[in-house]
Amino acid sequence: MNIHKTSNNFKNLLLAISFLIFNFNAFISLGQTSQKADQFFKKGQELKRIKPDSSVLYFKKSFAIYLKNKDTVLAVRSLLEKSYIFENNAQYTKSYDCLWKTLLLIDKVDNLGLKSLVYLRLGRIYSYYKREKESIKYLKKALEVQKELANTKNGTKSNLVPYYYAITATYRELDHPEKGKKYLDSCYYFFDKNNVLTNKANLDFEKANILSSQNKNTEALEIMEDIYPWFKENSPSYLVLFYKYWGDIYFDINDLNKSEELYLKSLKTSSDFNSHIDFSPLVYEQLAAVYLKKKNYFKAFKNIEKAKELDAKFFDSRSSENLTLLEIKDDYRTEKERQEKIIQDQYLRHLEQEEKITNLQNIILIGSIIFLLILGFIFFKNLRAKHAAEKELIRKTKEIEIQKTRELLELKNRELAASALQLIEKDEFLKDLKTKVREGGEKVKIHELNKVLRSVSVNNNKNWEEFRARFIEVNKDFYNQIFEKFPNLSQGDQKICALIKLNFSSKEMARLLGISVESVHTVRHRIRKKMKLPRSVNLEDYINSL
Repeated sequence: MNIHKTSNNFKNLLLAISFLIFNFNAFISLGQTSQKADQFFKKGQELKRIKPDSSVLYFKKSFAIYLKNKDTVLAVRSLLEKSYIFENNAQYTKSYDCLWKTLLLIDKVDNLGLKSLVYLRLGRIYSYYKREKESIKYLKKALEVQKELANTKNGTKSNLVPYYYAITATYRELDHPEKGKKYLDSCYYFFDKNNVLTNKANLDFEKANILSSQNKNTEALEIMEDIYPWFKENSPSYLVLFYKYWGDIYFDINDLNKSEELYLKSLKTSSDFNSHIDFSPLVYEQLAAVYLKKKNYFKAFKNIEKAKELDAKFFDSRSSENLTLLEIKDDYRTEKERQEKIIQDQYLRHLEQEEKITNLQNIILIGSIIFLLILGFIFFKNLRAKHAAEKELIRKTKEIEIQKTRELLELKNRELAASALQLIEKDEFLKDLKTKVREGGEKVKIHELNKVLRSVSVNNNKNWEEFRARFIEVNKDFYNQIFEKFPNLSQGDQKICALIKLNFSSKEMARLLGISVESVHTVRHRIRKKMKLPRSVNLEDYINSL
């Protein structure tokens, strides 16, 4: 059993090691292929001026590897380099196709910087065919994307310069240099010498051409002389354009020899660097114009013939190089429309499903609300009935308690009244006794008689205090109200009020208090005045209502 278990563990260990080795090899392989792609890309950059065809092959290989490794950004970079080589060699259809493929890839990574660059290149290609509307549309789209990036947290306004510059250069090539002036002004405005994407010499070159179009040739020539060393040292391939436009300025001032010299330099530079060969038809046209002015008709004819040949090759719609471009074989748009249609169909289905779900949710919600309302109504009704029953029970219990309290109060008051009557009878008895004792004459000693009489008076006061204490205990609320409402009532007034509460008559009060009935009436009258009772209010009724 242990041997079998050990065998299984060993197998599992081998599987784990094999898995790790496989993944490690895959990781090493991925690293090696990425390194290989980088080498191809670097080689393509080295050869793009010398051997453009070989350079294209290297970029093609690097693109395939980057795409396989799902490194979309680097794959796009390879495509853009291919596009640039095709464009530089006037193979605009191939350049155009590369750019549309690039757009499809960029959509997957949503890289605004790369998208703006593709729009920029598309705008430039359209400009070569004098398709001004499409060209400016894409160049402005590129500019808008860059503005969006510039407004982000890490955005830089100086990054807008190459895009304003591209529009300026395009208007120059479309023979509308005056339209490019405001874009050139923006170039200067956003230019930052610490963040140079477009060198100031390029901006000055455009400025010189605008001045030339305004017949300010002297100022234009001064600028060209000033910036020429920079181009010669830093951007020699661009001298194809530089020599051509410099020659145009000398042609305008009728310096034909200088003009001819510069045009020939432009053609030589294009040949040496294999650069801007699409520009050569314009240079040949200008050379023909120079030779016409010099009356060298043979050279003029040869140059105009060469210009037409190259123009037909690069730009004529009958050219096999450009037929598909002018037909706008737009794979990107077709693919985008297909994708958008799929997305739209999915969205519509999603909306329909959402609508069904929403309707079902509304039905459930309405049903739930109605159910809750019914449940709430029943609950509220039961609660109300229960509350009413409890309230009725409390009311009846309270009535019973009040009734019991009243009965107890009446009972105790009757006991008090009886006690008071006993006191009256006792007082009357003692009065009779006192009278008889006094009439006894000498049979009783005087000092003993006085002692008995004092004892009777003390007992009488004690009896009254006991009666008052018991009355207050039984009728506490009544006594508190009397004292609170009428604090100016004397102790004698309070006694009368207590006896009125016990329904004693004036005669019984007089006998109990040992005063005359008239005195009782006087006290009653004084009480009415202190209570400020009108004549229409009966004193007994008012006191009993308290």
